[in-house]
Amino acid sequence: VQLQASGGGLVQAGGSLRLSCAASGSISAIRVMGWYRRVPENQRDLVALIGPGGMTSYADSVKGRFTISRDNAKNTVYLEMNSLEPEDSAVYYCNARTGINLVNNWGQGTLVTVSS
Repeated sequence: VQLQASGGGLVQAGGSLRLSCAASGSISAIRVMGWYRRVPENQRDLVALIGPGGMTSYADSVKGRFTISRDNAKNTVYLEMNSLEPEDSAVYYCNARTGINLVNNWGQGTLVTVSS
């Protein structure tokens, strides 16, 4: 599976951005898709997940502000980010877990910078 993320950029605190991640390749093998983020010298942390049936899960820090959605017809997952805070600044990575072993596949990352 190949993942192409887009939509990052610079935004002021309180603003919004929408990230997109288009999947290609072995689409039928995808089970769960999600977004993670990493700040320098830190690990990659989960932001949101969406399962094949549309069930979602969010990190506590983004609940009520971020929404993950999935368009199966377009093989694309979105992350709508509202009320952005400087602490949300990070490189955001799209993730797809494939097969019965839920193997991780990663996109290239897109930078989100929130200015105060």
